[in-house]
Amino acid sequence: MPRHTSFRFRLDPSVEQEHVLSQHVGAARFAFNQALRLHKNARAAAERGQGRDSTPEAAGGPDDHPGRDVSDAIHVPWTGFDLINGFNKWKRSEAAGRRFLVAPTGMTRMEVTGLAWQGRVLAQVFEEACVDLGRGLKAFTDSRTVTRKGPKVGFPRFKKKGPMGGSFRIRNTTGKGRASVRVGDGERVRSVTLPKIGVLRVRECTRRLRRMIAKDRARILFVTVSRGASRWWISITVEAADLHPARRHTPPPIEPPRRENSWVGVDRGLHALAVAGSSDGVEVLRLNNPRALRRGLPRLRRLSKAVSRKKKGSKNRKKAVVRLGRQHARIRDRRRHLLHQVSNQLVKNHALLVLEDLNITGMRSNPKLSRAISDAAWGELARQITYKQAWRSGQVVVADRWFPSSKTCSSCGTVRKDLTLKDRVFECRGCGLVLDRDLNAAVNLAAWAENHTLPVDDGAGRGVARVGDRQADGPVNNAHRQDTPTHPGSRGLGGKGLDDVGTNLQTAPAA
Repeated sequence: MPRHTSFRFRLDPSVEQEHVLSQHVGAARFAFNQALRLHKNARAAAERGQGRDSTPEAAGGPDDHPGRDVSDAIHVPWTGFDLINGFNKWKRSEAAGRRFLVAPTGMTRMEVTGLAWQGRVLAQVFEEACVDLGRGLKAFTDSRTVTRKGPKVGFPRFKKKGPMGGSFRIRNTTGKGRASVRVGDGERVRSVTLPKIGVLRVRECTRRLRRMIAKDRARILFVTVSRGASRWWISITVEAADLHPARRHTPPPIEPPRRENSWVGVDRGLHALAVAGSSDGVEVLRLNNPRALRRGLPRLRRLSKAVSRKKKGSKNRKKAVVRLGRQHARIRDRRRHLLHQVSNQLVKNHALLVLEDLNITGMRSNPKLSRAISDAAWGELARQITYKQAWRSGQVVVADRWFPSSKTCSSCGTVRKDLTLKDRVFECRGCGLVLDRDLNAAVNLAAWAENHTLPVDDGAGRGVARVGDRQADGPVNNAHRQDTPTHPGSRGLGGKGLDDVGTNLQTAPAA
């Protein structure tokens, strides 16, 4: 089954090529903003026709439906296809450009020129910008109708112009038996050829990508050129074949797995970024949190103050903004490089991994821990482990969010409800176990995965759940958590009543 992956290289353009790339970045920003303006104008006109509020953000209620006309006379573009058609119609109209011609006789006539500079850039740049806006509008509507998971997505905003940032995307097309996007074309192997732009030099080696393309193991889909802090980057997205069987994990057996195929729990934290351990208490990986943001914060503050001292619109302010952006990029690259190293080490050495379902958005509401949680990038680490393990035919399961992995003893199962964040060593009061807090959580996660999978053979070649598995049919939905003592009646008796957790004392069945 094919997989999608990307190769990212740093570009080394000339002065003329950098000017052309800047034009394409500006064209993508212009097309996005103009398509958003057309969408908002159409919504405002449709709402005025229906006698409703003229604010575009006020729409989106039960009477609005994305993808269809809000009014019978005015069509509101919602999808990328409609936005492309609307922008193409606008760029040929009088609103996009016109000029007046005066004859020697004094007669004056108007000539519609449309967007005069559209021929300087590739037309796909305009189309892909409209597609991005269509995706943003869909994410906004799905978030409002609660059909999209994750944090709330706001209405798309206009993109600003600056000395750094911005990107554009180009699709790979084939014409006359030759692809429009080529890697290592001609004698210069460290290069990428783009339509309308030419041959761009890259700093890294492209041998691996070129060999995959030559052996028909990869096909270029599109490329994305982005502008960073005084640097240009290109990401080549390809549809590649599966990894070689020697680099993939063997399928786990039906019988209880062997030691090398046992479940490994991965506990993510702030003191230690990741701690991995098996169910028998063996620690297989421990990585201390490097805290990339905390290390770079003093310089980040100094550069931020330097930007605020400069006069707005001056050249010195632009230089200071570039220096500040370079520091942000340095912190981001350090964090991303470490996360890739950790995820690669985990998926290469272990075929069965279990992660905990963390409510990262909720935990970030704590003002004392918000910066540290964002710096740890737990969500990005889980994302990398998930897709890399799928490439290697491994398995990743997510433990129940309410499973107390840190407060449960990995030896006897006793739960310590008084365990706080400052307690780095877990001491069991039942069996006397003394173990590192993070390792204890990782061992509990591995044991949870062994009890919630299908490792037992029923005699007919089918795997069945272990005896006593409370969640073998899947995670519990609409579950209530209750850590306080239960008392019948009101909450004033020192704990939650049975009515608070959905169970009535009078109607509860007998045990």
